[in-house]
Amino acid sequence: MNTDTNHPFRSARAREKYFAHNDRLAAKYWPIESDEKMVATSYGQTFIRAGGKDGNPALVLLPGGNNTSLMWWQNISDLSQHFKTYAVDNIVDIGKSIPKKDIKRPEEFVVWLNELFDGLGLNTGINIVGLSYGGWIACNYALQSQGRLNKLALLAPAATVLPLCKEFWVRVMASALIPHPYFTKSLLTWLCEDMSKKDNSSRAILKDAIDDFYTSIRAFKPRKLPVPTVLQDDELKKITVPTLYLVGENEKIYSAQQAVQRLNAIVPAITTEIIPGAGHDLSFVKPKAINRKIIEFLE
Repeated sequence: MNTDTNHPFRSARAREKYFAHNDRLAAKYWPIESDEKMVATSYGQTFIRAGGKDGNPALVLLPGGNNTSLMWWQNISDLSQHFKTYAVDNIVDIGKSIPKKDIKRPEEFVVWLNELFDGLGLNTGINIVGLSYGGWIACNYALQSQGRLNKLALLAPAATVLPLCKEFWVRVMASALIPHPYFTKSLLTWLCEDMSKKDNSSRAILKDAIDDFYTSIRAFKPRKLPVPTVLQDDELKKITVPTLYLVGENEKIYSAQQAVQRLNAIVPAITTEIIPGAGHDLSFVKPKAINRKIIEFLE
């Protein structure tokens, strides 16, 4: 258990600067009024942004790696019209959650989420949407703790279906080991190529994402998150809750076509779709289409 009062930040000054940076992004992008909450778990204080009407079906949003609840800003308005939304800052990643111990195994994410759901008063009928690393966490939750779930939507989950490609790891390691804006920009421009080519507005959003990524590297102590794994055939078959799998046709972390082929062959009950004109940035490049598909599937 970490007793450093600045944890997980490098210093008190780094914490202060990061929170101010995060608040500026929220003021610029977050489009709805939200109830910001800290929920106590055995792994630390988990920060969430709650929106939508009380009494609507619960929808929990899990962000990608090195990202926060703010990554859902283009989705949250539409989703909050239909659901009670809970956008989460991962307990062991960047953002406003304050961890007090590490998570080392996928099963611990399941324990953390169950404690988070307890704290939010969510017992059954929970819907989860997870992107990238958040999709891998969501899939592991569905594998090990299905009793509380209603439905699951996975947006290009990290690994899970196929191994992450070598180029992804090379670029991630370069940005982590050499904290320089060049490598941060190289990683995100490659990963979000469709965004970088779409229009000036998308390029401006991507620039802010690159700045956020680099700011977090400078503010937070190095973190060692569990590496996302590929689920075996028998594990995928154990996921019985209705599941939607969306992936961009230009996905960089693995082949979208091969991922869909594997899922269709092993678990045809999972609804799969390849999104044209998008890659790992599918929720940013095609937000309206993604929102519509999620809402239609969950309802």
